[in-house]
Amino acid sequence: MSKILKYRFLIARRFTQLLILGLYIAAHVYGVKILEGNLSSSLFLGTIPLADPFALLQIFATGAVVTMDVIVGAVIIALFYAVIGGRAFCAWVCPVNMVTDLANWLRRKLALDKVERKVWLGRNVRYWVLGLTFVISAITGLAAFEIVSPIGILQRGVVFGMGMGGAAVLSIFFFDLFAVKNGWCGHVCPLGGFYATIGKYSLIRVQHDQPSCTLCMRCKEICPEKPVLGIIGKHSGAITMGECINCGRCIEVCEDNALSFGVRSYIKQHG
Repeated sequence: MSKILKYRFLIARRFTQLLILGLYIAAHVYGVKILEGNLSSSLFLGTIPLADPFALLQIFATGAVVTMDVIVGAVIIALFYAVIGGRAFCAWVCPVNMVTDLANWLRRKLALDKVERKVWLGRNVRYWVLGLTFVISAITGLAAFEIVSPIGILQRGVVFGMGMGGAAVLSIFFFDLFAVKNGWCGHVCPLGGFYATIGKYSLIRVQHDQPSCTLCMRCKEICPEKPVLGIIGKHSGAITMGECINCGRCIEVCEDNALSFGVRSYIKQHG
């Protein structure tokens, strides 16, 4: 298998993430207005509004009034991930994913996963952070996560210059590297929890063919959301948990061709 084929989804994800950042840079620096704004609120081709629905809900929690174009933009994004993409934002759009993927690649190379750690976090922490974000937004009158979001910090840093925001990004890198495997994206980030919630019933899913599986478990070793692969080796079907980020890494490492992307069926689904 060629390297390009083996890492086809990883290459596609990096291309997409860098393309989005490049379009923001092109709009700011060169005036090429294909995609203007930021990941919270954008304008595509000068006409189509796009907005982060999680950010919009925080603004609603503050009691502020927003314009109709922001609401329309948030509905467009929410519908896309709810119907089609699931939690794909985390793997295909979010720039912090490149940072955490690098940290976890280093963990594997340095065999840090084999060293017992004294810091553990449940994967439900992100949902507590998600709820707390709305509470703090309502109390303070400020969109709480948008102020401290490393996603926004990194995206703005790439476009406008990093400055002190680099410290927040480095903190996440070292947190994932030394403290908790997949710590930020897999345990803490409320935006990941939000997209896992609204994308739970999306159509595009990883499919498992149980008769082809030899239980090598390479998929579970590479998966940033290991619990979603509970059906591996047990029965065929779709990975239905909303926490799956549709990154495709499990498909790439599976030498049995037991995993693939497909359109989810709602008939006779397991788990």
